Parts: sequence; C-alpha cells; structure tokens
Amino acid sequence: MAKRRPSDEGMMRLKKKGQWEGRIVVGHKKNGDAIFHYVYAKTQKELLDKLHYKIEEYRDAELTDDSNMTLGEWLDKWLTEYMQGTVRESTMESYISYTEKYIKPALGEKRVAFLTTAQIQKFYNYLRKNGRIKNRELFGEGLSDGMVGRIHCMLHEALGAAVREHLISKNQTDGTTLPKQVKKEMKVLTDEQLTDFMKAAEADEHWCDFFYTELTTGLRRGEICGLKWSDFDEAEGKLNISRSVELRNGKIIVGETKTGKGKRKFYLPLSTANVLRERKKTAVSEWIFTDPICPELPIAPPAAYRKMKQLLKKAELPDIRFHDLRHTFATHALTSGMDAKTLSGILGHTNAGFTLDTYTHVTTDMQKRASDIVGGFMNDIFGEELKT
Repeated sequence: MAKRRPSDEGMMRLKKKGQWEGRIVVGHKKNGDAIFHYVYAKTQKELLDKLHYKIEEYRDAELTDDSNMTLGEWLDKWLTEYMQGTVRESTMESYISYTEKYIKPALGEKRVAFLTTAQIQKFYNYLRKNGRIKNRELFGEGLSDGMVGRIHCMLHEALGAAVREHLISKNQTDGTTLPKQVKKEMKVLTDEQLTDFMKAAEADEHWCDFFYTELTTGLRRGEICGLKWSDFDEAEGKLNISRSVELRNGKIIVGETKTGKGKRKFYLPLSTANVLRERKKTAVSEWIFTDPICPELPIAPPAAYRKMKQLLKKAELPDIRFHDLRHTFATHALTSGMDAKTLSGILGHTNAGFTLDTYTHVTTDMQKRASDIVGGFMNDIFGEELKT
C-alpha cells in the first residue's frame, strides 16, 4: 500500500521490483484532476532527497493541461500565436529555421514540462561539435559559437513564455553554459587607407558615390542600399533613414530599420549632399543606388559586400567587414571633434551611452589628448612653477 505523506512532501511507495517511486502534485487539469510529477530512486532516503528537491522546484508552479505538450508542439504554438507579427520577418524565418533544423530533431519529442537543463546542455554541446548541416567541408562539422548562442536565445525566450503560461515551473535553459563569444575586432581604415580605397572606387563610376556616401554617413549596409530619392531633401541637404533592405531567397525584401532609433534624419556633409545632387540629375529609378544590371532595383547588400572586398584587394588594403566602414566613419567623426550624442543620432544607436561604450578606444584617446591640452594651457597661465 502506498505510504502517504503530508501534501507538501509528496507521496512515495516501494514498488514490487524494489524501486522507490514518489510523486508530487505540480498542477491541475481543466476538470480539476491533479497533474503529477514522478521521481524514482533505489532507496527511500534517496527518494526523499529527490522529492524535497522537486517540491522546491515546483513550489510556486501550477501547471496546466498544456504541460503534456512536447517541446516541438509548444514551439509551433509559440511561433504562431506569440511571435507572429511581433518580430521582423527575417527574425521569424530564423526562428523557424532553428526550430526545424536543430531543435526538433534533437528535443522535439520530449515533453516540455519534463525537459531538463542537462538535456539542453547536451544539445548545445552537440551543436558545437557536430551540428552543422551544410558546408561541413568548408566550415567544419560544428556550428559556430555565435549560432549556438542565437539558438539558445530563441529557446530561452520560448521557454520563458512557457513559464508564464504555466506549462513549466522554471526555464530549463537557465544554468546552461554557453561558449564565451569572442567579440570581433573592430578594424578602422586610416586617413591614408581611406584615400587609397576611394582611389580604387573612383575607377568604377557606378560604385564611387555609394562608398563615398557610406564613408561619410556610417549607414548600415541594408540602410544605404535601401535609400530612395524621396529620402533625400535636396534643398536642406538632409537624409531620412526609414527602411532597410535585405536579399532573402534571391529576392530583395524591404523592411524596417534595425531599431526604433534607426528611423532618423540628419544633415549630410556638404560634399556628400553635392554628390547626391549631381547623381540625381541622371537618376532613372526611385532608388538612389541601383542594381548595375536591373536599375529598377536597389543594390543588394551582398553585392555591396562583394564589391567592397574587390576594392580592398585592388587597393592592397587589410581585409575588413562592411560594418567596419561604419566603424571607420564613427571613429574619424569622434576624433575630429563630433560629440557622442550627435554621432549616436546619425548612427541610429539607441542612446549615446551605447556609442561611447562601442568606441571606448576612441574616447580614451580623446581624454588623454584633452588632458594634454588642459595641462598645456594651465602651464601657460601659471608657468613652469606649476610642475614643482
């Protein structure tokens, strides 16, 4: 006969084969029936320890019928009922891809309520070691640390929603260990390198204006590719950033800027405004920078990346990312005296603090130069005796 214990300690019994079984109530179905969680052990003491641990884990939980869902079923529901229309289309496609390619094959059949942190950790370890599906010969068998991190972020968000909906008592991704991602080194072109880069670009009339505008505005790649003539205030010399484009499945997709602050207006340098005014005289499309073959379309971001790589090679310059052109603009703007708040507005950062954190190396050098300037004029005022 089952040995009953107080309700806050669960119930336990010795089964025929000598195994101890315990259970606790973790929620209730719609008809009022209890939802149990079972634990097993070889000895009564071991079972008591496990029961006490589970009681603490589920103390404030009140699971529902949906707790019987598999992880795959919950992710399908979460994507369609919770995320659809709340994130960018590209983000949604990434979430679906992570779910179908990686999570469902490994964990999709497991009941979401009884998924463990250890199982998720094992899943992450597998992805890093052997999770790549395509291009294994080129990139290796495992997924990058960055990709594993993105899958974790999605799964963490989905299980967080499951906690709020009383499917589970805690987020099982909490406590997992992820590889520490190495921040990509920021590379900035020097004045001399900028001159060499633009000399290489000048030989290609179609691209010269594009890269001159990029290096004098620091726009994100999708933003500069998505510029229309309606965004350019010719009289005021101002530029309105209101969209971003990307190439998805061979098609140009027009979408929102990266963040809410990404929508912005700012004055262009006079030289850049003049470049665009001249370019507008021969415009044949609504897009400022058009596809070389199909002028009714904007330049695709991957095409801009490939062209940049060609110009870098032609000018015999270091290999950099397209985003480093943005860093180059920001670094030179700060060192030339632009304040962080103004720069933050031009770049579309959420706040000036983010800009300062991103370009700490620049602001540190500026502080050193400022201290030298202060020391210089204080010395002029008080004379050499100030040093003693």
